[in-house]
Amino acid sequence: MTRILHVLDHSLPMHSGYTFRTRAILRAQAASGLEVRGITGQRHTEEGPSVEEVDGLIFHRTLGASSGPAGLKEWREIDALCNAIVALADDWRPDILHAHSPALDGLAAIRAGKRLGIPVVYEIRAFWEDAAVGNLTGREGSLKYRLTRHVENLAVRGADAVMTICHGLKDDLVARGFPADKIGIMPNGVDLTTFGEPARRDDALAAELGIGDGPVIGFIGSFYDYEGLDDLIAAMSMLVERHAGAHLLLVGGGPMDRALRAQVAASPVADRIHFTGRVPHAEVERYYALTDIMAYPRKKSRLTDLVTPLKPLEANAQMQLVAASDVGGHRELIRNGETGVLFAPDDPAACAQALADLVDRRDEWNAIRQAARAHVRANHDWATNVQRYQVVYQRLLGGPSNSRMPDAA
Repeated sequence: MTRILHVLDHSLPMHSGYTFRTRAILRAQAASGLEVRGITGQRHTEEGPSVEEVDGLIFHRTLGASSGPAGLKEWREIDALCNAIVALADDWRPDILHAHSPALDGLAAIRAGKRLGIPVVYEIRAFWEDAAVGNLTGREGSLKYRLTRHVENLAVRGADAVMTICHGLKDDLVARGFPADKIGIMPNGVDLTTFGEPARRDDALAAELGIGDGPVIGFIGSFYDYEGLDDLIAAMSMLVERHAGAHLLLVGGGPMDRALRAQVAASPVADRIHFTGRVPHAEVERYYALTDIMAYPRKKSRLTDLVTPLKPLEANAQMQLVAASDVGGHRELIRNGETGVLFAPDDPAACAQALADLVDRRDEWNAIRQAARAHVRANHDWATNVQRYQVVYQRLLGGPSNSRMPDAA
């Protein structure tokens, strides 16, 4: 049985989009007949044993913490993770190391792979220098930005094969001069086995929140600046002019929480906008069930143009209508007018109009939901998409030399 060791920044039991994608990948690979484990670097901060089983998956931890000035600290993290991979391989010999961004994981896996004599796949979920800009913790073109990009290039160059989650990331790497035939695409996906019938509307919860009968626009996720929630809040006064009963439900939290609450307090429709704070992951479906349309008004940036988000796919899998800004990452997921609607980014009026027009198409809602769910099943179901990895693994382990790297539909 082929053994795959996934090299990770962090994992379950920590909750993030990163850990949920990892869980879906490992579960689908195990179901397909592979033997899989994960190993995390020193940025996994959840306390726990050095070997931990979570949701039936085994994760090994790199113990300790690295210190030192910027640059030296990161190289020490790479060394620690590399040594942990090699030590684990003494007892559990993997056939392939499959590292996931950030590039620190990729470089650690590349070093370990050379020492162990086994191939390395490096998978990029986002360019972390662009994510820092989007999170307002970095500046495009700064020294740190350029160094992070350089480290990413080193990982791409050193890996035996590279995977990205979308065309935007792959096309950017090709533009940097990397060969297209080295880079495959594993699109964001969902585990459809975890989505049964959509939850029923909880009228008691709706009354507690004060959202009325709707239409209810929802956002569930992290409150980062690039998500454009300030534009969504600004759009609400215009939406209420066309649909007097409209409410906005914001579920989650993050760096922009305080600023968004201040914006709402000054809004003429403040009574129509509701914050829940963060809710337990097991409770999220109850809040999805309260909404009529999920809105994703991401601002236009390198991050949002190059990276596909997961949330719209999860919403489609739960038979939710989706309205999203017309940025590159959304265009790869949504067929405008068929599986959802797209509107101009950074434009509250365009957002309001798109939402109001979609509310007016109530008689088409079921057809849109069905088309979106079918699109997810055909193109973003982990049960089938995981086979894309098999093509790459077989190629690295001596399979057909003419096998092509997988591309997205």
